[in-house]
Amino acid sequence: MRIVIIFFLLGLLCSCDPDRLYEQNTELEHRYWRADESIAFDFKIVDASQPYNIYYNIRNSLEYPYARLFIQYTLADSSGMQVDKKLNAQFLFDQKTGKPFGHSGIGDIFDHQFLIMEKYTFKYPGKYQLMIEQYNRQDTLMGVLAVGARIERFTSK
Repeated sequence: MRIVIIFFLLGLLCSCDPDRLYEQNTELEHRYWRADESIAFDFKIVDASQPYNIYYNIRNSLEYPYARLFIQYTLADSSGMQVDKKLNAQFLFDQKTGKPFGHSGIGDIFDHQFLIMEKYTFKYPGKYQLMIEQYNRQDTLMGVLAVGARIERFTSK
């Protein structure tokens, strides 16, 4: 129930973001992420002349057993053609002290947002899909509560 309330509050806070084109988070109901569990996010690009930043979101608890998380993302267009695919690794905890990174709203839960593509220009308008898979050596990652994606208009600030 706490997680539902947190997502609701985050949704309210994020609703005032004029640069956000798309943001969606998928809750993992068992508090773990299996290696065979791909999470897909479908979004539409209307203005292909505009550059975009693409992020993935991770919500984890202190149950997460490692300092780093390895994910592989695949960006595909509406025909299913692969536009980009890369392996990405990010630290969720400090590897020396074990101190968690990210933002915490409630005690042992931490939110992270990692940039995977900066100032990316789509070749044409249309529907796209960002697929995210965990790529750690462990088949089941305990302590991963949610995975998300965010696409925002790039603005030089």
